[in-house]
Amino acid sequence: MQASTEKKPRLTTSAMIASIAAEGQRVQTAPFGKALVAYAQTHPEVVGMTADLAKYTDLHLFAQAYPERFFQMGMAEQLLMAAAGGMAKVGLVPFATTYAVFGTRRAYDFIHQVIAEENLNVKICCALPGLTTGYGPSHQATEDLAMMRAIPSLTIVDPCDALDIEQAVPQIADHAGPVYMRLLRGNVPLVLDEYDYTFELGKAKRLRDGRDVLVISSGFMTMRSLEVARQLEADQVDVAVLHVPTIKPLDRDTILAEARRSGRLVVVAENHSVVGGLGEAVASLLLQEGVIPSKFRSLGLPDAFLDAGALPTLHDRYGISVEKMTQTLKRWLAA
Repeated sequence: MQASTEKKPRLTTSAMIASIAAEGQRVQTAPFGKALVAYAQTHPEVVGMTADLAKYTDLHLFAQAYPERFFQMGMAEQLLMAAAGGMAKVGLVPFATTYAVFGTRRAYDFIHQVIAEENLNVKICCALPGLTTGYGPSHQATEDLAMMRAIPSLTIVDPCDALDIEQAVPQIADHAGPVYMRLLRGNVPLVLDEYDYTFELGKAKRLRDGRDVLVISSGFMTMRSLEVARQLEADQVDVAVLHVPTIKPLDRDTILAEARRSGRLVVVAENHSVVGGLGEAVASLLLQEGVIPSKFRSLGLPDAFLDAGALPTLHDRYGISVEKMTQTLKRWLAA
């Protein structure tokens, strides 16, 4: 038989910043910007701030709706966080947006000292978390959760899809204290409405049950985990998916209850380095509480500076595409 010579279509530079939505997947445009505009209509204390990235964090919709409440701080992320802290001190509720690498690595000390130490009511919403851009380590925030988890009093949210973001915005706005939310922008997939899901700050939700594998996931890796679960059904592998949109504080009770069910491979899947993220948080919780699954594995990004390139290629390379996740779970189950 002659081998197939069919080649995959060549990926263009635009694939480095492509949407994480699969071809044909339902999407909603700019759920963060739309939700913030709607909330701010009845909450005049809300202000929007950005570091020259309104268009790329969907905050431009807020700027159009409330120009007098929008503040463009320029390419100065430390100033952005310091000014947000000052506004919170006089009773405003700032939503500060930028890219996750700039909002964490570049402005960390200002978040730690100006905002978190005084428990100020600042909502930091950062696009391009983890491996959601192909522009190399300068733009890939693969360690943001590890950094932000170490800050006392900071609530951390990693939403899965457009519904998660839409419902999270008013809840983090109502929450008293600083919040860091990873932000999906542009055409954001919509999947959770099929699972009778409602976002609750601080709560994990089981989206589907399964006897063979429990996947504990956050962010868009929950969407990927649900796709993997559907694929593995063909091999008679039954996969449960527990979505953990709030990274800090963890929903300890729900995670422990699911992990205590015996006989399942427990996998934590995250769009983050295997160092310091959800995987280590869950592993620490289980160990401290004496809950030892028959098998525990962490599926995340390597402890390395990642390559630049097209996102589909990188997701395959680093094991977080649906195809590679499916292969990995099969291998772990067979071991």
